[in-house]
Parts: sequence; C-alpha cells; structure tokens
Amino acid sequence: MDWKKLLSAKRWGDEDRFKGNEKEARSEFQRDYDRIIFSSPFRRLQNKTQVFPLPGSVFVHNRLTHSLEVASVGRSLGTIFYNQVKEADPGIDESCPLLMEIGNIIASACLAHDMGNPAFGHSGESAISNYFINGDGKVYENRVTPSQWQDLVNFEGNANALRILTHSFAGKGTGGFALTYATLASIAKYPCASIAGHRKENIFTKKYGFFQAEEEGFRKIADEMELIKVQDSPLVYKRHPLVYLVEAADDICYNIIDLEDAHHLKILSYQEVEKLLLPLCNDPKLPARLAEMEDDDAKITLMRAKSISTLIGQCSKLFYQHQEAILNGDFNQSLMEKIEEPFLSVMQEIERVSIKKIYNYPSVVQIEIAGYKVMGGLLEEFIPAYLNNKSKYHKKLVELIPKQFRTEETDDYTKILCVVDFVAGMTDIYAVELFRKIKGISFPSMS
Repeated sequence: MDWKKLLSAKRWGDEDRFKGNEKEARSEFQRDYDRIIFSSPFRRLQNKTQVFPLPGSVFVHNRLTHSLEVASVGRSLGTIFYNQVKEADPGIDESCPLLMEIGNIIASACLAHDMGNPAFGHSGESAISNYFINGDGKVYENRVTPSQWQDLVNFEGNANALRILTHSFAGKGTGGFALTYATLASIAKYPCASIAGHRKENIFTKKYGFFQAEEEGFRKIADEMELIKVQDSPLVYKRHPLVYLVEAADDICYNIIDLEDAHHLKILSYQEVEKLLLPLCNDPKLPARLAEMEDDDAKITLMRAKSISTLIGQCSKLFYQHQEAILNGDFNQSLMEKIEEPFLSVMQEIERVSIKKIYNYPSVVQIEIAGYKVMGGLLEEFIPAYLNNKSKYHKKLVELIPKQFRTEETDDYTKILCVVDFVAGMTDIYAVELFRKIKGISFPSMS
C-alpha cells in the first residue's frame, strides 16, 4: 500500500468536488473532525454507557468523553509518526504533502469509532444479536440471505459506525456525513463482510467491518485507496494502516481510564490503582513526588497522564518501526500486543484486574442485563410492526419510528436494518423510557 493513495481526501458521496488541489485538501480532514463533533449521533454518545452506569453525583466516562480522549491520544500518535518520518526524510512534504494531516485523520476516526455502538455498553450489541439468535427474531432467518443473517446475529458496532457515516437516511440528503475516504477507512478495524468475520487467526477478521447493505460502498472506498484485497467473496481486505493507530488510541484510553473511574466509584482502592499504574509511568522520581501530594484523585490523575504518555511513546515507536510490514499487510497483531516489557506484563495484569473487579462489578452486570431486556423488548415490538404494519397496533408503533429510519424498499433485510438503526441509535435513557411506555410500565407525560 502507498501513503499517496491511502491518504485520499475524496469525499464519500461528493467525489466530484475534490479536484486534487493538495493545498486545499490539507484542511479536508479537519473538516471531517468538525462534521463529526457537531453531529447529533456524536452528541448522543454523552448518554450512552461506556462501562459504568451513567452517574448521579460521581462522574465517570460515557461514550462521548471516551471518544474525545481517544481522539486526543490518536492525534498525538499521528503527529509523532509524521515527525519521525519527516526527520528521516525532510523532503516528505513535497513527495507526500498529505502526510502531515495524519494526526487530523486519526483524530477524526477516533471521534467516530464508537458512534455505531448502541445503548448499555457492549452488552447492547449482544442484546441486539440475541434477539435474532434466541428471541422472536429467529423467525426471520429464512426471509434473508445467509450473509444478511450474519449481520443480524452478530450485530457489530464497528459496522454500524460505517453505516451511520455513509448511509443516506430518509430526509437527510445523500452521502451521509460526506467524510473523506481516508477517515472512513481508518475506522474499519475489521474490513471484511460478516460472513467472513469472527475468525481469530487474522487481526482483520476478528469481527467484521460492514453490513451487506454497505459492502459495495466499502469496496469503492477500499479500491480507491488500493487496500490489499484478500478475497472477493466473501469480501475481505487488509486493514488501512492508520487503523492500527486508531486501535492503539482506543486500547490505551479504556485500559487506563477504567481504572480511574473504578477508583472514583470506590471499586478499586488507591493502593490497587497505584500498583497497576506506577510501573507504566516510567519515572523513577515519581514516587517521591506522589508522597508530597495528599489528594488521591490528583495522584491518580498524574499517574494516568504519565501512563498514557508512556504507551503513546511505545505504540508510535512500534508503528514507525513496523511501517513496511503494516503497509504490506503483514502485521497481524495490535500495537499494544507488541509493547516492551515490563509494560506488556503490566497491561496484561490491568486487563486481568479489570475483568475480575470492574467488568463484573454488580452495577455493571445489572446494566448489561437491563440492556438485554430493553433492547430485546424494543426490537420485538418494532420489527414485526414495521414488517407487517397491518393491525391498528402495528400502525401506531410504526408512527413512533422517525421518518429518517423508514425506507421505500420492500425486502425484509432492509426493513429490519432500519428498525435496528432506530433502536441502536437510542441513548440509554431514551431506550428505557420508550420501553416502559410501550410495555405499559409507565405512561407518557402530557407536558
């Protein structure tokens, strides 16, 4: 793969507008960032669970604050890489002028990376899948193709993010967000169809990156940038190189920030967090500095910042060192899996503690269970109503679906996906409120 092709500033749905003026194109990726941050789907992330239930008086991260922090780390990773390349090749701005925009591309992709995740954290994805695997949705298997069925029984937030950014929702104009090809490709951690995904032997097929509805669109993006095609049917590509940096930014943030949130909620003691973060700080003078501080939250804030700085340094160095293998599609693991010791062992211990004490904490498990009930309950009401739409009850339910989520198409797969768009886009609070109202648990206010 070639950076000159990979950093395409063409815009999805507005390809003719880009005339190849590289000086003008240098601002295109910043426009991507602005379009995302001012959008409604992005703003709704503030009311979507990251890990812990949305708080009362105690602040914890939600999807929006997480995405902003990932974008900050991602921009740093991209900028460091550009500086490394420029130091080795001072003339790189002439031969590849868009390389200096890598930080903006990665920051934009990081902002958008979770936009496809439904309410209730990762359990929201599982809840949607479970409706089709074990719930009333099983009856639709024979009404869609095998490839389409895999989209539904393995609902994937990554693929849904690409759909949100590129799909022309009713009444919203054409071209989705009209982002650049480079930003769109940098979001696709698993650039393959669902029927080819969930194969652990390759990093690019661990999950999947696009629904059948968006397959031809992704093919267009990938072929424009000359991503390496592995096979055509089912469609599989190697990753866009910048995916590795987007992934690293996400891995760095959630691993470290979850510890900070767990301390705020008194799930982990200061001593437990210090034991995990201090080795990552890579600063022999830090223990003495911490001893002079009295506020435990301030100490953890300092260790968090230094830990993230260490991991940024590790991942940026690896990306630069393995640039050739990454461009050739031969790098088959995440950057975080190759960081040096003792940092790798520390990150593995953080993951172990997080699974044991954070992700299985009662309130976290409770919201996951609630997510299954709420998401499944909404789908079991709205999907039959939208597919059949014959009884008065069904017609009333369909009226609750915003027009942007309706379609003129008549096939079951497209109509089911439209309902999933509606439900997956809900915030935690709205999903719970709507579920209660349509199930008769509570009644709407007239105010």
